[in-house]
Amino acid sequence: MRTQVAIVGGGPAGLMLAHLLDRQGVQSVIVEKRSRDYVEKRVRAGVLEQGTVDLLVATGVGDRLQREGLAHHGIELRFSGQSHRIPLSDLTGGQAITIYGQQEVVRDLIEARLAAGQTIHFEFDDTTLHRLDSDTPAIEGTLDGGPVRIEADFVAGCDGSHGICRAAIPTDAHRIFERDYPFGWVGILVDAPPSSEELIYAHHERGFALHSMRSPEITRLYVQCDRDDSIEAWPDRRIWDELQARLALPGWTLTEGPVLEKGITGMRSVVVEPMRWHRLFLAGDAAHIVPPTGAKGLNLAIHDVRVLAEALGEWYRSGSGALLDRYSAACLRRVWRAQEFSSQMTTMLHRPPSDPDGVEQRLQLARLRQLAGSRAAATALAEGYVGIFNERDLDGVG
Repeated sequence: MRTQVAIVGGGPAGLMLAHLLDRQGVQSVIVEKRSRDYVEKRVRAGVLEQGTVDLLVATGVGDRLQREGLAHHGIELRFSGQSHRIPLSDLTGGQAITIYGQQEVVRDLIEARLAAGQTIHFEFDDTTLHRLDSDTPAIEGTLDGGPVRIEADFVAGCDGSHGICRAAIPTDAHRIFERDYPFGWVGILVDAPPSSEELIYAHHERGFALHSMRSPEITRLYVQCDRDDSIEAWPDRRIWDELQARLALPGWTLTEGPVLEKGITGMRSVVVEPMRWHRLFLAGDAAHIVPPTGAKGLNLAIHDVRVLAEALGEWYRSGSGALLDRYSAACLRRVWRAQEFSSQMTTMLHRPPSDPDGVEQRLQLARLRQLAGSRAAATALAEGYVGIFNERDLDGVG
């Protein structure tokens, strides 16, 4: 088959790119190695920046998000047995975040894609890429037991950090920047109503904890663990005991309930430079990973494909490749700013693996007290959290 843009990966980046291209009359085909059921049930990020929400709504895939998403106008920092609220909206001219699970975004985009009569090939196996350095790149694979070849003008690699697209770039044609943090998160999804109306980020001598939610009935909770921990080392009772200790506050109660899911998330940063090789463009986790403390992963992916869709649209409208040539540099400015923000949040809140004289913990507490007592410091955090970065450095694709 023949298309204009072949998209590898049916997650939020690939689906949103296809949606934006379709609105410009640009043809695309999505190939996804997993089943539709798996992709729609895969629980990932759940914090959407204002810009992400606005884009989903403006492009016609935000109806359910507007009905079911939980708008939050602040976050809570807990440390030294006290609570301090960062009023995001008050500090950012009314901007907010919205709690709406990544799997819900994926469901909405799949439904919109199929309703428009567009193509998604789920369970596309044995995928290989060909002639990426030519004007006629191609994807080959197996679908329903038979071979398939898709020729295109461009290939978009939206297949995550372990996909084939990043690996298809020759090692001498790109550079990978990586940082592994010496801790991770044990995360649980709980059948119980949230114990707070807003997210709680807790700094504690036993380690970091996070109280989040997915709906008015479902709570999402995390506790810091060692990087090499196994989930078997964390029975439910141990998780609850740590959460109760780290989130404790006089007069406040953490509601427990049946654990629906649990797992361990590693903490690392990855950036690929550049995000393009000839006719292959990387987007989302294929190009960068951020530690989840800053809630930036899904939002960066949506920003990537917004920029890429605009650049591809210009190419098909006018034949100009100017925006495509600037795609990587434009995205990387925001990526590195988000990496810096996420790194600050991570190092400020997590117990260092080694701190024999207590210096690191005292530095963390000094930073947290500054956030609690300085409007300027709180404003900088709020802007980073809702996704407002220096527009002079992040001016679209310019």
